[in-house]
Amino acid sequence: MIEWAVRENTLRVTDADNAELAVRGDDLVVDGTDADISRPVDETLVVTADELRFPHAVVYAFPLESTEPYELDPSGEPLSLPPDEYVVDVDTEIKTYLRFSGRATIEKTDDFESIVVSFPERTRVVVGFRSHHELPAGTITVPDSPDAVATALTHLSSSHKTTSPDRTYPTLRGHPPLLEPGDALEIPDSIRNDSPDSGIELQVPSDYETLYVVAPLAYYLQATVRTVPAGQFGPSRPRLRLTGMAIEERLAAMPDLERDVERLLRKAFFLDCLVRNAGPYGTDLAELSLLEALGLDSDALYEASPQERLAAYLEVPYAAIEHRLPDWHLSTYVAPEYDRLETLPFLLDRMSLIYRPRTSELEGRELVERSLEDFYRGGRDRATGSHLSARGDGDCPSENLDRASAGQVASVDIVKPELRHGRVHGWLADGVPIDVFNSATEAYYNRLEYLERTSDSTSICVVLNDPEMAGEHDDVAEIYRRRSEELPIEVTVEESLGTAELARVFEDEHDFVHYIGHCETDGFRCPDGYLSASSLDRCNVQTFFLNACGSFYEGTTLVEKGSVAGAVTFTKVLNDHAIKVGSTFAKLLVHGFSIERAMRLARSRIMMGKDYTVVGDGTHSLTQGEHRQPTTITIEHLDNGAEHRRQSATEKYLVTFDCYSTRVTGSYYFPHTETNEYAYLCGSESSFTLSKPEVATLLKETEASVIYNGDIYWSGELWPQFDR
Repeated sequence: MIEWAVRENTLRVTDADNAELAVRGDDLVVDGTDADISRPVDETLVVTADELRFPHAVVYAFPLESTEPYELDPSGEPLSLPPDEYVVDVDTEIKTYLRFSGRATIEKTDDFESIVVSFPERTRVVVGFRSHHELPAGTITVPDSPDAVATALTHLSSSHKTTSPDRTYPTLRGHPPLLEPGDALEIPDSIRNDSPDSGIELQVPSDYETLYVVAPLAYYLQATVRTVPAGQFGPSRPRLRLTGMAIEERLAAMPDLERDVERLLRKAFFLDCLVRNAGPYGTDLAELSLLEALGLDSDALYEASPQERLAAYLEVPYAAIEHRLPDWHLSTYVAPEYDRLETLPFLLDRMSLIYRPRTSELEGRELVERSLEDFYRGGRDRATGSHLSARGDGDCPSENLDRASAGQVASVDIVKPELRHGRVHGWLADGVPIDVFNSATEAYYNRLEYLERTSDSTSICVVLNDPEMAGEHDDVAEIYRRRSEELPIEVTVEESLGTAELARVFEDEHDFVHYIGHCETDGFRCPDGYLSASSLDRCNVQTFFLNACGSFYEGTTLVEKGSVAGAVTFTKVLNDHAIKVGSTFAKLLVHGFSIERAMRLARSRIMMGKDYTVVGDGTHSLTQGEHRQPTTITIEHLDNGAEHRRQSATEKYLVTFDCYSTRVTGSYYFPHTETNEYAYLCGSESSFTLSKPEVATLLKETEASVIYNGDIYWSGELWPQFDR
């Protein structure tokens, strides 16, 4: 579902997944809708303009009378199109196509932040939009039987739009069909007909533990999953078979199967990301030279069948590519039970690895030590060798006032999870572990409901229920209001709400509620008593931050009642710490960071960051930032000696880009430094040595969170420090 509106020469487009796109043009006029553009789109408009400006994107121009596309040079050289009829592919957050006749020029702005398509005169352009997100296409009913689950897993890849390496592009992997419990296996004909026959087969023992672990591999490879009776394998070892090539790969039994699946999936996905560049949508990836070193022919592999391509990948030793693999973005720990079956399509939509959950008790001061480790990580300045704390005073608990009231705060028995590979970790099992987002089946279905909501703007409500905490209230309200000048955001501020008024806030339709106050065993403390989240008939707040002591259980109840995700606390928190976390979280959230990633960065500013966590679907984002994949830049001063430090222009800094997203796995990013010519796969860091003026220019022209001297800044706030 696509919605659009024109205001002040800007065409604003939004989709059901909160993605936003602004297309700007002087005297831009929309003349009509429903024109033909010969591309798969959700909405088309006819506009007249002499110039259209888009956020930074990869751009291809396809002449209708030719199969050879033009590509806009990533290094910044303008692309001049001779007179012809074209379809231009602009790979923005909402996929955009332009169809027009005549000549045109496509170029990047000097700051690399925008793409400009200009015409010699006002020109009629058909503009098509396609959402990257899709709702599930149908539902498979599955009985409580591992054999039936195996069959259902086979058909989840019916949402893929191709069997080629291009399936690594997130726009070519639709949302898998839903799975619902039932008495008999029922697969709609439309899903059966769309399920590819890849010639790849996974034979596995008939148990939920194995099936859940292999599900991501089966989904990506579009493999047929078959269960084999116990004893047929001997020691119950799964097998990967290429049925048309007489190739069989024996996999380890559980628990080592987890490692084999992780390695196979990461290898196949990574090599497909490289091979896809032989197709029509290739780009100059920094990792691309690896194919030649491995002796792989990308042109031949791009045209090969899924079996032939996988056979070639199996010949590549994992050790030969391990050091070049991007970090995998997401791992989820799922109890291998029939009751968790419904979550699988949502996890596969995010391309999550799946592991069985294992925990142990936290020993002694281990929680404190792990919090301090996160706080100090990255806080050692190369020039001085000293640790740097977060800005401001009050990092010592004795110097802070407790945010708790006189009442009793709910206690949470937290445990230590055994985490495997992944940047982000989700939990769908018993127990309350640290370092993960604690999800729930309801969270994923709630997200589907919010995707179908229609709204012209993002509604944010800030609630201050204790005047002594006005510091955070003032900070975050200003952050949200400032962002509303750039995006359609409506901000309301409430103070000292009674129980009935606070209940209405949670029952009204808000996209985000930032609660500042007290939370006790009886619920949220109000001037006239306590509001328990369990007393709500329904929660219509999409996301939330309960910045109060011991808010974990109230947060999990809000998810059960209708929310998608939110940030909460395990225990008592210090007021100064809560202000730091709250203001940083607010800034990151409204710039497109997911709930989990925003909280992980925000809580690293304080010593006891492990007191904060996320409940619900932590991969969910409230809004869309300027870039599809939110970026974090780390800046470290390189010690070149006292003489160099006196000559500030010659000072050097190591600048590292970290760009990844749990929503658009398979994408890439382009670091806009003066000398860079390559794109990098998301999950792969890229580092550059820059002078002080170059750092200032980078920060001035980039919207990103920045880690510098052990604290977190926004690029627009930090660049003046390097411009002196």
